[in-house]
Amino acid sequence: MKIHFFQHVPFEGLGIFEDWAKKPGNSLTSTRFYEDQKLPFVDICDLLIVMGGPMSIHEESAHPWLVKEKKFIEQALSRGKKVLGICLGAQLLADVLGARIYKNAEKEIGWFPVQIQPEAANLPLLKGFRQEETVFHWHGETFDLPAGAISLFRSKACTQQGFLSGQQALGLQFHPEITVAGIQALIENCGQELSEQGTFIQPEDALHAHQNIKNGHHLALELITRFISL
Repeated sequence: MKIHFFQHVPFEGLGIFEDWAKKPGNSLTSTRFYEDQKLPFVDICDLLIVMGGPMSIHEESAHPWLVKEKKFIEQALSRGKKVLGICLGAQLLADVLGARIYKNAEKEIGWFPVQIQPEAANLPLLKGFRQEETVFHWHGETFDLPAGAISLFRSKACTQQGFLSGQQALGLQFHPEITVAGIQALIENCGQELSEQGTFIQPEDALHAHQNIKNGHHLALELITRFISL
């Protein structure tokens, strides 16, 4: 499988997906927008993974590459490619699919549970999963459910934590792929947000409670394996 990923900042990489993507039989390429790389032809990939970042999808003046990135995602979908979006990537995917992206009522930073939506419990993508899983979050914006998509997960702070649109587009607002190093990198680069007041903003020491990482990785790898098989 040909896998290409979009990376928006140096401190938000593929996480556990990198080990999966480097298995024999796969090829892995990337566009790192913070290095001002040009976009490849869309047929470079069978699967496009769009990662997170601290910017908003609306900040096209500050980050002009967002315009080209959205167009690439649109072209990938139109050419039958699979697209997986994580956090900012999920918001970009939802935007391309015509949904509204806006500030969530609360920032959600730390380890919080997500629940499978009742309408999604028997989907092949989620069948047999636990109804609730504690996963890592770091976001301040959210999205409406794209037309025709199925809502997959919700949390107490955020109604839309994931969606599936047809068999091609999977968006996850949370970070199941996060690693210990990835959490530390987020703290070092975005840690000022931890000083803000909020019901769903955990202190730094709570972010280092890594007992949930293994379960998150299991969820991440199961989801991506099932997704590409749809």
